[in-house]
Amino acid sequence: MAERDRLSPDEEAFLRGIVAAPEPADPADWVGLLVDAPDAGDIALWTGRAAALRAAADDGLGRSPAPPERLDSLREELRRRKLDGFVVPLADEHQGEFVAPRAQRLAWLTGFTGSAGLAVVLADKAAIFVDGRYTLQVENEVDARRFSPLHLTEQPPGGWIGANLSGGTLGYDPWLHTMDGVARLEEACAGAGGRLAAVDDNPVDAVWPDQPAPPISPAMPHPPEFAGLDSAAKRAAIAETLEKEGADAAVLSAPDSIAWLFNLRGGDIRNTPVSLAFAVLEAAGCASLFIDRRKVSRELAAALAGAVTIAEPDALGPALDRLAAAGRRVRVDPRTAPAWIAGRLRDAGCEPVRGEDPCALPKACKNEVEVAGARAAHIRDGRALVRFLAWLDAEAPGNGVTELEAAERLFALRAEGERFRGLSFDTIAGAGPDGAIVHYRVDEASNRRLEPGSIFLVDSGGQYLDGTTDVTRTVYVRDAAGTAPPAEIRDRFTRVLKGHIALARAVFPRGVTGSQLDVLARKALWEAGLDYDHGTGHGVGSFLGVHEGPARISKVSSGTALAPGMILSNEPGYYKPGAYGIRIENLVVVVEAEAPDGAERALHGFETLTLAPIDRRLVEPSLLTPDEIGWLDAYHARVAETHAPALDRETRRWLERACAPLSRRPSRASPAR
Repeated sequence: MAERDRLSPDEEAFLRGIVAAPEPADPADWVGLLVDAPDAGDIALWTGRAAALRAAADDGLGRSPAPPERLDSLREELRRRKLDGFVVPLADEHQGEFVAPRAQRLAWLTGFTGSAGLAVVLADKAAIFVDGRYTLQVENEVDARRFSPLHLTEQPPGGWIGANLSGGTLGYDPWLHTMDGVARLEEACAGAGGRLAAVDDNPVDAVWPDQPAPPISPAMPHPPEFAGLDSAAKRAAIAETLEKEGADAAVLSAPDSIAWLFNLRGGDIRNTPVSLAFAVLEAAGCASLFIDRRKVSRELAAALAGAVTIAEPDALGPALDRLAAAGRRVRVDPRTAPAWIAGRLRDAGCEPVRGEDPCALPKACKNEVEVAGARAAHIRDGRALVRFLAWLDAEAPGNGVTELEAAERLFALRAEGERFRGLSFDTIAGAGPDGAIVHYRVDEASNRRLEPGSIFLVDSGGQYLDGTTDVTRTVYVRDAAGTAPPAEIRDRFTRVLKGHIALARAVFPRGVTGSQLDVLARKALWEAGLDYDHGTGHGVGSFLGVHEGPARISKVSSGTALAPGMILSNEPGYYKPGAYGIRIENLVVVVEAEAPDGAERALHGFETLTLAPIDRRLVEPSLLTPDEIGWLDAYHARVAETHAPALDRETRRWLERACAPLSRRPSRASPAR
């Protein structure tokens, strides 16, 4: 292709979308959206142009706290629109946990970079609401003189709005709130004698110069060798479900549901292999995918040809109008779909049928191929983690390893693995007091050295074509004298371990939910007057989101029973602000459990997928029962047996010591020298 000095408007718009998406592992994939069978010259040309745009871009993100004039400009825009306030959630049109830079309105306005939060801006005051994971982080990132930081559950937005709106009009973007979320806002406004008003376009966008473009990344087919079922079989099964449950069609807005249903994967969102899109599936079996056509690879178009109608996203509204005009019963998930969809249906004369995303539960219950893939991915992932832990134990005591260096080393080791496609989330590498920040994100400003005699928390995961991983290990950074960890830390670590083991060993009847098991993970901490302010377990996708519904393990029930094939995390923890944090996390899959003689109900249990050593130096054996010691020794024997044959001699020797039975405790602090 001959090089030209100037890009056409369409080419520049395309490249801005590429720049707004995460950098892909293989740039040939996106160059292939522009050029048939690109050669090395094509790839060099277009990646160079994208790199130049990326280097010149300044989207205003990454500044904490945010410059104060941003709040001022938003308030001026609200006055122009005759609004007394506006709600700014961390959300996009798909209500996902992680969003593209274009949708990072909360971060741009406040400087808060966590994965969950919401701000309410009024004419003379503003507040930002975060959950327990981010209470320390929000204090570090947000100017408390401009935004009052409040706990999302202890001081919810509804109460604050009710106390402060004083009869005014509160604006909201209907694309960024669910039906249930809008109902809560309406109730809060009514309590303040005010009203809630939808806006046609977001006022934050109006005052955000250089807001990133909507992301563009290749949407590629995900073959049945990894998915286990072809898309046609999935669509037929979901259509049958809709018909049985009395719906004529369902609107899908969750990118992971769409990825699962159509067997496609993309890269629009950092660390999550999805394409931002909408879909409509009808009980009659026909399906429509609403996606930016610039993303659709030739391979995906061929895979869906003749079976799925592909249309641009702005065709969704007219499609909903047609369903309403035909008198169809259209199912919409009130907890996950944007309120705009329900509003469009109502405007067209159709009251939406409230119901759960029909893909959510079958997606969570992995088939045999997906479970086998998860096992294989965890072996490769665990091997990388073993190599990392051995390296860390050798390097940290004398060479001053930093949090960033540790995270980069772990990424590099994972990247050597077969079928690796990137991280499943940004690595949490917290040394000392940084480990007490549950979702800590290290950067150049916060980067801390791992001090001998302290503990280090590393929470990380990978995306592989055959599975998604998420694992946390808390390790002791030994000193030259071999000093043992402090008694308090050993006590806290062992109580967390007891909870982890109790959950891993749980056997429970069919129909039990995660909230009914959550107490098992907390009991040992509760007995000492301790707890942790996050859930014990979240669902995990199959080469999809590292956080997946509908099941979870937490104090608050999701209402979804645990079922075979569900993959969840087991991650109790303990955090002492300003001092240290402890978390032990493995992924587990729900399996059928062997029922004893006389059992009257079918039983389920967990199979642990994650295979990496738990630091024995931090264990206080006197707090463990013989059964708990037996579980830990058996787990470590499995870890060593799985990984040792594939390791070099030095790492294998480290692993053997790290996985020795607990009865063979290391002298003082080091299992590995």
